[in-house]
Amino acid sequence: MCPTPTPAGRHWDGSSRTARRPRPLRVAGTSPSRLLRAGQSHLCRQCGNRIDLYQRTDQRPIALHPGELTAADIPESCRWHLSGGIAHPHGDGSDWCRIPHALLCPRRTPTCHTAPGLEAIRRQLAVRTRRMIDTGVFTPAPATSTQPATVTDADTGEPDRPVVQILLCRYLAERPLNDLRCVAQTRHRHRCTHTIPAPTGPTGTWRLLPATAQHGQLALPDGLMAVYDLGKLPYSEQLRWRAQRCPAHVASGAAELALAGWQPFDPLLHAAHIHTRLPQPPDRRQGRG
Repeated sequence: MCPTPTPAGRHWDGSSRTARRPRPLRVAGTSPSRLLRAGQSHLCRQCGNRIDLYQRTDQRPIALHPGELTAADIPESCRWHLSGGIAHPHGDGSDWCRIPHALLCPRRTPTCHTAPGLEAIRRQLAVRTRRMIDTGVFTPAPATSTQPATVTDADTGEPDRPVVQILLCRYLAERPLNDLRCVAQTRHRHRCTHTIPAPTGPTGTWRLLPATAQHGQLALPDGLMAVYDLGKLPYSEQLRWRAQRCPAHVASGAAELALAGWQPFDPLLHAAHIHTRLPQPPDRRQGRG
């Protein structure tokens, strides 16, 4: 019997010696969202269970339960479906739908009547949360105060979550301005490490502007609030801030690895982040010591 020689470039068992290069993720040009789904699964800060972040039609993020559920067991007001990477607040006519994680989070109170099937999932998540807490794997986030923030002599720097005015609209930032990170993907498939404020580009101005309420809401007692105004910047520069991209990725067409950290500002819902005094420049803060 003549042995069969092993072809060149293959192991003795016939498998290839060269590893296949993984195919990179790409975003279709017609997609309404530039956000890559890779890496968009996070952990709930309240219960530690997995959540999937998606953008809504109003560009605000929403945390959905990772799995699909039977639409017949979900109230119509709680059904969500995905289309082109965008979450829509209603069903798509199929037998399955997605549901916000807030309805299943064991550390939150449900906002609507839940079916027995959802209560069973809620109990499973509660058991998993308790197990993670007991083993030290997860520590729940402390409860945040809903009282308006008061600025004292020691609190004269930049707010932790400043209010920024872009294109005549106000947004609440997720972190200080100098810590806002670009959301674009680099060539090495990592998130860009550059910040949004350009070192040599134009900057905004801290101003005291009226804390106007939304249409149909009661007026707030405080008349003025500190706002980082970008209104005098060029239109293209304001679009760059709104997209949360650094100057190197503003026109590169690179996909996004994270959601932009802007949240439409509501003076009643975000009263705890209203500051009535302007931040002092760094040189003045150092001189006070």
